[in-house]
Amino acid sequence: MFSLILLGNRLQEGGPAMYIIFLAFLASLIFIVIAFVKRRKDSLVAQKMISLAAECSLIALVVGCLASVVGIIQLFDMVEVLGDVSPALFSGGLKVSLLTITFGLFSFTVARIGILIYKWSFTEK
Repeated sequence: MFSLILLGNRLQEGGPAMYIIFLAFLASLIFIVIAFVKRRKDSLVAQKMISLAAECSLIALVVGCLASVVGIIQLFDMVEVLGDVSPALFSGGLKVSLLTITFGLFSFTVARIGILIYKWSFTEK
């Protein structure tokens, strides 16, 4: 329960891009599960699901990178306007901008591990 509250807080801290990354992460996991379920009955559908999972994982990664760069630009805009910024304020802004890239990388890695397990376990012989 505590970890769900922490996840919700981190999603809010990272801004709107975190929700896009989260949706792409969930979609990639759903596609991987469907691929595992359909692998024996309909291999064409399973391959399509794996392809969709790969695309969703890339979307999560790219949105994380984009949001991180935008966050860093906003941080430097704030520093430019305010002039002398305290280290606590600067590090807080940097932390928020790094949340999106971290979550994007996490989503990409987990989805890619799922895809790797699928391909390693169920390739046609």
